[in-house]
Amino acid sequence: MFLAPAAAQAVECERLSFKSNGFTICRVDASTEALSLFLNDQNGAPLGSFETVQLKLRGLGRRLVFAMNAGMYHDDRRPVGHYVENGQESMRVISNPGPGNFGLLPNGIFCIRPERADVIETRAYLAQKPQCRHATQSGPMLVIDGQMHPRFLKSSTSRFIRNGVGTSADGSEAIFAISDNAVTFYEFAELFRDELGTPNALFLDGNVSRLYAPELGRSDSGRRMGPIVGVSIPAGQ
Repeated sequence: MFLAPAAAQAVECERLSFKSNGFTICRVDASTEALSLFLNDQNGAPLGSFETVQLKLRGLGRRLVFAMNAGMYHDDRRPVGHYVENGQESMRVISNPGPGNFGLLPNGIFCIRPERADVIETRAYLAQKPQCRHATQSGPMLVIDGQMHPRFLKSSTSRFIRNGVGTSADGSEAIFAISDNAVTFYEFAELFRDELGTPNALFLDGNVSRLYAPELGRSDSGRRMGPIVGVSIPAGQ
């Protein structure tokens, strides 16, 4: 059941209830909107917050209309996995298993190309070699080709505020989601598979999850972030 939709904008955000859990989702038309990643300022210092992303965009004559944290990072806010911004790679693809959620394979990469965006499982990404204008790697995958990650358990008791992104089969739409209450991986993956209908979806982070959605009066604060994904429009609009 969908609740309180925002007015039609470059990004359409709304709150919904699914299987007794609350979520906020934001839909982006990847074929038309300026969907980008942000990490550092012009001096190479980590941006770390929605406010500093807005300041950077202001200098470019643009304004932020949506943003969300976009992948795991080290203490100095360097991305843990693959990262590309404006065509420049600053971190290679990590394909081997490892500790923590990131290393719970299969993980994946959110790839933004002209007029489309896709969540791609890491091994498929290495095989396809897509030319991403922006890319961020995270893990685990939530949904892979319509199937839930095989390691997720319905009986899990590990609950956190979680955020992630799923993409349509044709790459025309990216759907970002953040839970309004603590949820398990299983519950979060069910949202993308069964309610949002995205064939591929990627976990971005948990507990660190933040959302900037001014149409809903939301600008989450908290500890400094690493990669941030956002949509901007000309300042005069």
